[in-house]
Amino acid sequence: MAVTSTYQVTGMTCAHCVQAVTKEISALSGVAGVQVDLASGAVTVTSDTPLSDDAVREAVDEAGYELADA
Repeated sequence: MAVTSTYQVTGMTCAHCVQAVTKEISALSGVAGVQVDLASGAVTVTSDTPLSDDAVREAVDEAGYELADA
């Protein structure tokens, strides 16, 4: 059963930002899909199992952006 989680990412301003965040999060184990809404900064991740917030934060940091605190 797929798990869907939504995160808020700050600092994204263009399509390149979306690609970078999508690439890094997609590389996480178990991730099946990533949808990014540039206007709102919302990133919806579908995965096989729940993801660790730390893992997602690390991936977003690696892309050069920040995961907003929930």
